[in-house]
Amino acid sequence: MKIAQIYNNESANIYKRLLASLKPYIGIFALGIVATILESLAGAGFVALIKPIIDRGFIAHDMKFIHWLPFIVVGIFFFKGILSFASNYYVNKVGRRVITDFRQRIFNHLLKLPASFYDKQTSGQLLSLMIYNVEQIAEATTFALLTVFQEGFLVIGFLCVMFMNSWQLSSLFLIATPLIAWIIRYTSKRMQLLSSNVQKAMGQVTHVAEEAIEGYKVIRTFGGEEYEKKKFYDTTELNQHREMKIIVTDTIGSSTVQLLAAIPISCILFLAALPSLKVSAGSFVAILGAMVSLLTPLRRLSRVNSTIQKGIAGAKSIFELLDVETEKDRGQISLTKARGEIEFRNVYFGYENNQKNVLNSISFHINPGETIALVGRSGSGKTSLVNLLPRFYEHNAGQICIDAIDVREYRLNDLRRQFAFVSQQVNLFNDTIANNIAYGIFENVTLERIKEAADAACALEFIQKLPDGFNTFIGENGVLLSGGQRQRIAIARALIKDAPILILDEATSALDNESERYIQIALEKLMQNRTTIIIAHRLSTIEKADRILVLEEGKIVETGTHQELLISNGYYTKLQSIHSTEASKEQYELI
Repeated sequence: MKIAQIYNNESANIYKRLLASLKPYIGIFALGIVATILESLAGAGFVALIKPIIDRGFIAHDMKFIHWLPFIVVGIFFFKGILSFASNYYVNKVGRRVITDFRQRIFNHLLKLPASFYDKQTSGQLLSLMIYNVEQIAEATTFALLTVFQEGFLVIGFLCVMFMNSWQLSSLFLIATPLIAWIIRYTSKRMQLLSSNVQKAMGQVTHVAEEAIEGYKVIRTFGGEEYEKKKFYDTTELNQHREMKIIVTDTIGSSTVQLLAAIPISCILFLAALPSLKVSAGSFVAILGAMVSLLTPLRRLSRVNSTIQKGIAGAKSIFELLDVETEKDRGQISLTKARGEIEFRNVYFGYENNQKNVLNSISFHINPGETIALVGRSGSGKTSLVNLLPRFYEHNAGQICIDAIDVREYRLNDLRRQFAFVSQQVNLFNDTIANNIAYGIFENVTLERIKEAADAACALEFIQKLPDGFNTFIGENGVLLSGGQRQRIAIARALIKDAPILILDEATSALDNESERYIQIALEKLMQNRTTIIIAHRLSTIEKADRILVLEEGKIVETGTHQELLISNGYYTKLQSIHSTEASKEQYELI
C-alpha cells in the first residue's frame, strides 16, 4: 500500500471519528444546515432574477412585473436574513458544545492518567492541546461543514441558473473542474502536515511562556531575562514561520482555483457574442452574473479544505491523548480505614524506558502507628519508594501490602484515601483558605472542623489576621502566603483528612527556624496514632523515628534506631558526618 494511501485512510478515519462528536447534537445541527441550504438557494434565486429583470423589465417594459419586483427583492432578502440567523445560531451553538465537550473529556481523562504519563509531557503542550487544538477541531466539524453546505449549494444554485439560460455556454465552465479538484487534493496533504507542525510549535510557545511566568523570581534573581527573551523569540518566530507556510499554501491554492475558474468565463464572454447561440441579453447577464458570483464560493470551498486539515491534525493529537490507557484499577476489595500496617516483600521498580531499576529487592515491615524515617543520598530511591504505596507507579516485581493485603487488590480510590501527604513542594489552589484545607471533602466538613484543623496545624493565628479570614483567596499555588504558612495549610489539610498513613517528604526543609518550630509542633500532632513515613535530613526529625531505613542505590543497606545506627558506625554514620559540614552538604544530602 502506498504511503499516500495510508495517509489518506488515516485522515479519513480521524475525520469520521471527529464527526461522531456531532451525534448528540445532530437535530440542532441539521436545523442549521437546512437553514443554510435554503439561504444559499435564495441567494442563487436572486441571481436567477436578473434575466426577467432585463428581458421583462428593461426590454419588454412589463409594468405588472416591474410593480411586483420591489416586493420580490425585499421578500428574498427578508427570507435570507431569517435563514442566516437560524443557520449561524444553531451551527455556532453546536460548535461551542463540541469545544466544551472535548475540553471536558480531555480534562477528565487527564485526571485518570498514570504518573508515568506526566513524566513525559509538559504542561504547556497539554494546555495548548486543550485550548488551541480543540478550537481547530470545532472549526473543522461545525464551521467547515457549514461552509461546505452553504457555498456548495450556492455553487449548485449558480450552475442551475447558468444551465437554465444556456447549457452550451455553461458546459465550458466544467472544463476547469478536474484541475480544481487536483489542486484541492494536493493542498489537502500539505495543509495537514503544516497544521500539525503549527500545533506543535504552538504547544512549545505555551510551554516556554508558562515556565517563564512560573519562574519569574528565579529569572530576575539570576539575570535570565535576555535568555528567556531569546528563547521565547525563537519559539514564536518558528511558530510564525510555520503559520506563514500555511497562509502561502492556502493563498496560492485559492488564487489558482479562481484563475482556473476565470478562464472559462473569458471564453464564454467571447462565444456569447456569436449569433448562432441566440442568447438574450437577460440570459447573458444572468450567466455572467452567476459565473462571477461562483468565484467567491469556489474560493471559500478551496479554503475550507485548509480548515478541515488543521482540524484533522489537531484531532490526531487529541485522540492520541484520549487513547492513552488510564490507570489500571482492577481491585475489588473495599477499604474504609486501614490499620496502617505496611509491608514490602522483595520489591523491584524501574521507570519506563530506564534499563536500570531504581529499587532493588526492597523488603521491610511497618507496624500500625509506627514512625519510619527513610534516609539516603539524593537519587537513592526514597521518593520512588513512597510513590509505590498509593500506586502512583506500579512496581515491577514483588509485593506491597497494606494490612496484609496486596495494594493491587484494593479499589484505587479506597487505597488512596488511606494516605495524607505533606511535602516540601506544597500544592495549593487559587481558592479560599477554607477550601484548600477541606480540599476533596468540601461537602462533608463544617467550618468549625476546618478551624480545629487549622488550630492543630498552628495556622489559626495567622489566618484570623487576614482580611477575610478563612474566606481569603491565596493566589495561584498560595503565592500570597509565606513558605511556612503554606506548609501549615498543607498540614491542616492532612489533619482534616484524618488518613491512617502519613507521608512527610522533607516537610520542614527550606524553612526558617521560627517556621520550623511551628511546623514541628503541628507535625507532632499530625503524626499521633498514625503510621508515618518520613523523608528528611534534619536530625531533630530523624532521631525521633522508631526506626530508620538507610537507602543507597535503591537498596536498604542499614536499618535501626538513630542510636543503634550511630553505634554501628556504618553508612548512616558517614552520612551524618557528611551532612554536618557545609562544604560536603553541597555534594551529599540526606534528602
